[in-house]
Amino acid sequence: MNLGLFTPVFHDLTLDQMLAELRAYPAITALELGTGGWPGASHLAVDSLLDNPAAARDHRARLTDAGLAISALSCHGNPIHPVAETAQRDDETFRKTVRLAEQLEVPTVVTFSGCPGASSHDATPNWIVTAWPPEYVTALDWQWSERLIPYWRETAAFAAAHNVRIALEAHPGFMVYNPETLLRLRAETGPSLGINLDPSHLWWQGVDIPTAIRDLGPAIHHVHAKDVALNPPMLNRNGVLDTKSYADLANRSWSFRSVGWGHSELEWKQIVSALRIAGYDGVLSIEHEDALASRREGLTSAVAMLSRVLLTEPPVKAWWL
Repeated sequence: MNLGLFTPVFHDLTLDQMLAELRAYPAITALELGTGGWPGASHLAVDSLLDNPAAARDHRARLTDAGLAISALSCHGNPIHPVAETAQRDDETFRKTVRLAEQLEVPTVVTFSGCPGASSHDATPNWIVTAWPPEYVTALDWQWSERLIPYWRETAAFAAAHNVRIALEAHPGFMVYNPETLLRLRAETGPSLGINLDPSHLWWQGVDIPTAIRDLGPAIHHVHAKDVALNPPMLNRNGVLDTKSYADLANRSWSFRSVGWGHSELEWKQIVSALRIAGYDGVLSIEHEDALASRREGLTSAVAMLSRVLLTEPPVKAWWL
C-alpha cells in the first residue's frame, strides 16, 4: 500500500507547477487526476490526449520522470440526472474517462453513482432516506429498477470491455452512499463495479470503517484518505443530517478535516490493518477539503500521519506462521 494525492487541491496550478510543489512530499508516489465533473480537469487535457497515443505517452512520461504513477482518473458527476442534458454530459465525460484510462493504462475510474428524480416527471434529483410515508418506498424502487440498475449494468460492461474498474464513491446525496447500497448495485452489475472508500463520508453516518472494509472486501477498488470531525454541541442538538454551508463550521454537526484532525492515528492504523486483511494493496489517495487548514498545512499533516501509519516495507513473515 502506498500514498497518493487527489490533485484538485492544486487546481490553481499548472501540471509543472504542481509537480514542483510535490517535491516537498516525497512520500506521495501516485496521483489521482480529475477529468471533468466536480473535480474538473486541471492537470489532464482529456480531449487532446484521447486517441492520441504520442501525447498520452508524453503526459505519462512527465509523471514517471517525477517519480509518480497514476492511481485513478476521476470524473464525479451525475449520469442519471433527471435532466437529460445533464445526464448526457456526465455520461459522456465518464465514457471519455474510461477510454483515456485504458489508453494510459490506469486501472480505475472514480465517480458517483448519481441520483435521479423520484419519477420520470421530476427535474431535480431526489435522495430518499426514509421508508415512510409509503410513497417514498415506491419512488425508491422506481429509482433503482428504472434508472440506477439499467444505467450501471450497461456502463459497467462498457468499462470492463476497456479493462477499467469503476470505483463509485459512496456519497450521501446519491443512490450509493454506504456499503449496503454499493454491494446491492455490485450484485446487479458485476465485479468491475466497486467502491472508492472514503471514510469521511461514512464516519458521520455512524459507519464503523473496519467493519465496512471487512464487508466490502474485494469490492474496494480505490481509497480516499480524508477525515471528518464531529461537533458534539451541534450533533447532540440536531443529529447528523445537516444542510448548513460547509463554511459554517461553528454551527455544523460535522466538517471535513485533514487526516488526523478528526480521528486518531490509532483509528487510521486500524483502517490500514483492515485494508491489508481485506487484500487491498493499492493507494491511499489524500483528498484535502479542510476549511480550517491551508493546502500546505493540510497536506503536511496528512502525509506525516499516513507515513507513520503505512508500512514502508513488506511485512516479514513471522517464524511461527
